[in-house]
Amino acid sequence: MNLRQIEVFRAVMNTGTTTEAARLLHVSQPGISRLVRHLEVQLDVALFERRSGRLVPTAEARELHIEIEKVYRGVLHVRDVAAHLRYGTHSTLRVLSSANTALELVPRSMAMLINQYPTARVLFESLPTREFVKLLVSEEADVAISSAPLDHPSLEVEEIGRWLLLCALPTDNALVTQKKPKLAKALAGRLVAYSAEAPQSAVINHWLQSHNVTRNVAAEVRSGLAACAVAATGVAVAFVDDLSARAHKADGLVFASIEDAPSFPIYLVKNRHRPLPRLGEAFSEIVREQLKQLQSTAVPKAGFSLLQ
Repeated sequence: MNLRQIEVFRAVMNTGTTTEAARLLHVSQPGISRLVRHLEVQLDVALFERRSGRLVPTAEARELHIEIEKVYRGVLHVRDVAAHLRYGTHSTLRVLSSANTALELVPRSMAMLINQYPTARVLFESLPTREFVKLLVSEEADVAISSAPLDHPSLEVEEIGRWLLLCALPTDNALVTQKKPKLAKALAGRLVAYSAEAPQSAVINHWLQSHNVTRNVAAEVRSGLAACAVAATGVAVAFVDDLSARAHKADGLVFASIEDAPSFPIYLVKNRHRPLPRLGEAFSEIVREQLKQLQSTAVPKAGFSLLQ
């Protein structure tokens, strides 16, 4: 029996007439009748008794029907798998993120993806960027959104946007009320520093060196959000990425833009030897769009600029 014969036989068994089976399968009634007769000839078994316009299944037909139901469930499963493959929802997407992109950018993008693909599942981890290479190369992750460059011959690294450096100041800092606050004054005070694990560490340290700053470090942190929290206590000034600034919700802090402030890349990273599944491609496009939308709005609690 081929799949078409199985489908027709099952329809006749479930409806009891060739007319209803034809309506169910959207074909002609004579075609159903011919196929049933042909199947009986092929099997050399009477499958139905014709009684008053209805087809009454024989014992052989009922036995065959039990086995066909098992096969048909398998066919439906194959169709479901094929549909999942088409729409990219057949597997779990494994996403890595730097600390600052994990605050709003990646969660917002995940939400958009799941809204588009309701059966999708996303495994999301915020890790130090040094962990990204191992997981992407070993194919234990599909894609990473990183605030630091990654260098490995097996990785494809694409810049998808940039983050901007801001200054996080306690609300009672003297610079907040000055008419022309100077960057040098902020740099001369006590500062929040970043540990080497933070993606911002190297780029902010390089920027500070370019200003010949001898840092007076009050605290060391591993993330921009932690830097904001420390600065809000009034103990020190922090220089943070705008993604962390947007996610900071507590009071006690204001953000100053910096004249001629540097900006630094945000990267989408994947294994160049392992094409992304369709779900991963959709996520990549969403991240790009969400980053644009996120940074098109003003940073909360920002309203003045530090001059060079």
